[in-house]
Amino acid sequence: MTSVADLKVKLFADGADKAGMLEMYDNPSIKGFTTNPTLMRMAGVQDYRAFAREIIEAIPDRPISLEVFSDEMAEMEEQALEIASWGDNVYVKIPVTNTKRDPAYSVIRRLSRAKVKVNVTALMTVDQVREVADCVAGNPSYISVFAGRIADTGRDPVPIMGAAVKLLESTPDVELIWASPRELLNVFQANSIGCHIITATNDILNKLSLVGKDLDEYSLDTVKMFYNDAQRAGYTLLAARSTTLAY
Repeated sequence: MTSVADLKVKLFADGADKAGMLEMYDNPSIKGFTTNPTLMRMAGVQDYRAFAREIIEAIPDRPISLEVFSDEMAEMEEQALEIASWGDNVYVKIPVTNTKRDPAYSVIRRLSRAKVKVNVTALMTVDQVREVADCVAGNPSYISVFAGRIADTGRDPVPIMGAAVKLLESTPDVELIWASPRELLNVFQANSIGCHIITATNDILNKLSLVGKDLDEYSLDTVKMFYNDAQRAGYTLLAARSTTLAY
């Protein structure tokens, strides 16, 4: 099994809780950060600009991806230009389409030509990867394929992600992100196919300490967990009564 030290895939932390992000910032294995409006809302962020600038100031030397939230292409582009101006380490997340299914390719192409570093997000097909790669070629960019959501549909994401890796071999400035992982195993799957980056929430990244753990010991830990939780809960059962059947 590949050890954590031998991983070639870069680990990014996905979240919007400042304390959690700074916890990951203290870990040199975490090479970057991603967030999105859903995570920010879940974390209770009220002021988008203030939160983003605070995080950029606290984490100035690793890439941070911040997402636009307009559904109109012109406004999406304006938001992207403003967000990009907040720091040299900022990548602007652009959804591959808006809610009306309109592709964002023209916006992505213009931003790339303006040297805005983009992270094109919410992709799920190789065709989408091909279209976006053409838009961003020659400009440092990320393409986020939501492998976890692909898996949620019952499909194996590995062949799709592997095809995306191959497709991007001709665009060395463009890195593929394995997004929305569901378990730590996904880190090793991403690594095995040569994916450049995987972004994961803290609860998944914190499981890196389990890599290589003896399974017999892990089995015993699990038994202890069940036992201790039953004791803490104070569960009891009445003693079974013997019953004599009359014939």
